[in-house]
Amino acid sequence: MSKTLLEPARDVDIVADTEVLVVGAGPAGLSAALAAARAGAETTLVERFGCLGGNITAVGVEGMAWYRRERTVEANGIGREFEQRAHELGAATPESQSDSLELDAEGFKVVADVLVEEAGVRPLLHRLVVAPVMDGTVVRGVITESKRGREAILAKRVIDATGDADIAHRAGAPTQTTPREEMLAASVMFHLAGIDKAEFLAGVREDPQTYADWSDADWDVVTDGKEDALFSPYLRKPFASAIRDGVIPSSLTTLGGTWGAVHDSGEVTYMNVVNLAGIDGTDPDDLTRGEIEGRRHAMHAIAALRRYTRGCKNARLRNFGMTIGIRDSRKIDAVYNLTGEDVRGQARFHDSIGIYPEFIDGYGVLVLPTTGRYYDVPFRCMVPQGLRNLLVPGRPSGGDKIAHASTRNMSCCAVQGQGAGVAAALSLRTGTELADVDITAVQTELSRQGVRLH
Repeated sequence: MSKTLLEPARDVDIVADTEVLVVGAGPAGLSAALAAARAGAETTLVERFGCLGGNITAVGVEGMAWYRRERTVEANGIGREFEQRAHELGAATPESQSDSLELDAEGFKVVADVLVEEAGVRPLLHRLVVAPVMDGTVVRGVITESKRGREAILAKRVIDATGDADIAHRAGAPTQTTPREEMLAASVMFHLAGIDKAEFLAGVREDPQTYADWSDADWDVVTDGKEDALFSPYLRKPFASAIRDGVIPSSLTTLGGTWGAVHDSGEVTYMNVVNLAGIDGTDPDDLTRGEIEGRRHAMHAIAALRRYTRGCKNARLRNFGMTIGIRDSRKIDAVYNLTGEDVRGQARFHDSIGIYPEFIDGYGVLVLPTTGRYYDVPFRCMVPQGLRNLLVPGRPSGGDKIAHASTRNMSCCAVQGQGAGVAAALSLRTGTELADVDITAVQTELSRQGVRLH
């Protein structure tokens, strides 16, 4: 039996009372805050780190839309705006395998600052949300911890964009977490310097990798077949060679993945090759182990690249992401839980808040949107059961495994976030419950903001 400690009651200062409160500033939360403010609501955005952008900036996942091909059909909206504004501000470069732009993780911190300032959103950084403020089943705000201590933020509408449904879960909403042994791998992202660009690209041309190369004795990736011949910036052979020759430990059979872009400065960015199984993003002990093991695995990966990859003889670590990247954690049981059949069957919904291409990446399945297929993203998959006044966009939204392998991706998180932000603003304007907001009015505003709905 674990020991407990009775925490004394205390008075907590209310430091803000806002119309729309968004917790978490990743692609879903940042999009939600911008959309709510642009729809006329007073909006506050709370973030635990010192920058906005979430997985883009804090983790270093710089590819918003690495799936994009000539015939890909998308919602556009704020997610596409992230790429466009980053390009305008010199914080994006062409991505290596698609028709998208790779965002510069450091530069996007400034891009996000600019977007928030332009929209009139109030950012509150360096605040970790630790509890919801409840009135029965109604979420009225949150409690935060910071260097200033414990504070309260109240709001008329709340959006949980924590990535792990932290507020919904602590408020008592039904949630579920994938069994640890079945969870998608976590990753520690890193960037390299000291690369000979010409030599590196010559090696890529000499031995071009495709999506068919993702499957081998250790990994089994199921595709539709149409993906198999497409170029992929895939790295796996150097690590297998290093294990064979005893350069790195024989246990590192899960090293393998992609790079994003190679720069004239000698940098190779968005190195996504460290795969850590059994890391539950809601368990701080798992996160601690993952951070430490991930950095160690990355250094082994660099040693292998130096020896076995052309142009990498003088490679060195430039930086790690600020925090480990989580693909799979807690999810809500929503009013409607999206299914794999919805994603694969081009589902259409009356409450669509945007579309998303038939892109699936996870649980051993890889499907790229090369044929123009897409599905509608329903508003109801962000509405948690049993709670009022709360929406949960992004990775924790309701859905089964295959649906999650699609909606977890950052560009879909942005679609959901924008829909949540508009819904929050319009429910205030009309005095209706979040779950009962006029979907037609939400869709009209989303269209005005540049979102394709069907």
